[in-house]
Amino acid sequence: MDSVTQATLGAVVGGVVLGRRLGRKAVLIGALLGTLPDLDVVIDYGDAVSNVTEHRGFSHSLFVLTGLAGLLALLSARFAPAKDISLARWAAFFGLILITHPLLDALTAYGTQLLWPLESPPVAWPIVFIIDPFYSLPLLICLITALLTRRVRQWCAWGLGISSIYLVLAFGAKLSVEHKLAPTLAEQGLSSAPRLVQPTPFNILLWRATVVEGDRYYESLVSVFDGNATPTLEPLRRGAELESAAVEGVAGQRLAWFAGPFLRYEMRPIDGQLALVATDIRLGFPGFHPFSFTLATRQADAWTPVATSEELTSQRSVQLTTLSRLAARALGNRDALCATAFVEPKWRYPPQVLPCEPSNND
Repeated sequence: MDSVTQATLGAVVGGVVLGRRLGRKAVLIGALLGTLPDLDVVIDYGDAVSNVTEHRGFSHSLFVLTGLAGLLALLSARFAPAKDISLARWAAFFGLILITHPLLDALTAYGTQLLWPLESPPVAWPIVFIIDPFYSLPLLICLITALLTRRVRQWCAWGLGISSIYLVLAFGAKLSVEHKLAPTLAEQGLSSAPRLVQPTPFNILLWRATVVEGDRYYESLVSVFDGNATPTLEPLRRGAELESAAVEGVAGQRLAWFAGPFLRYEMRPIDGQLALVATDIRLGFPGFHPFSFTLATRQADAWTPVATSEELTSQRSVQLTTLSRLAARALGNRDALCATAFVEPKWRYPPQVLPCEPSNND
């Protein structure tokens, strides 16, 4: 999640655990420690792929953060002026503030290396978008009220409770969408295909399903208000013929470890050379994927892995009309938006123009 949300969550958790004893100090400490794991973004790991895939790594490890919480608890029990706070209470205070950060991150599509230094892939069970005002605002409002009224513990508890209920609703919405999607996948022989179901930007009403099968992948939008309507799978090309060349290099292997099969490959001319580019199709929205990386260049009729990968910045911006169509689709208007409305026709299988193509204003 975004850093403001993480700071707010840390502040609220701190207020719940020690707000009655420490008051606003508990909130301040919670806010500072709540953002601590994200400070790894200032580290340069050497190239674009490493910087993206190492984020949410060691600083989000449950092992590292548990150890840090224990150390802070020991120091506080020994040196803090508040001698009446037990070691166990200090441990709960620091532990819950630090550990709720990566656990919340694991509920987004990006993934979080909860078990670092073990080489297991990032954990991701997305039930909230990386920025969701409906989760963040109740936390923030209750936190501000807590600071203004000085009833720190009570209002922080309300904020934590409301935001937790939202996560439960998101969990239920995801299960409902997966239930609606299952018959369609079974009918097309995709029941065992890798798939990712996640909320679309800023809400938990409209969900995006991505299903990968060989050279193709399928996108679908399913709203909790779609009723008994059958989900539509929209096929796209994945460029899988380039996959073997992409993973020959260290950067390609690392990216495949990070994103699994949810990568799209293409050739692009860059600075006078033909480059092999991989795009993480999990993140963002079809047509608005933020992460694309160079993995190889074409030399003498063969692909040569790049020594240093580069991130390619998308020039496409989101317009208000796009968000309004997204909102209409979330409320069950199936004609308002299809999953691949903003995807270039060349990626569709077969190439085609859809009736839900955006206008020039989108």
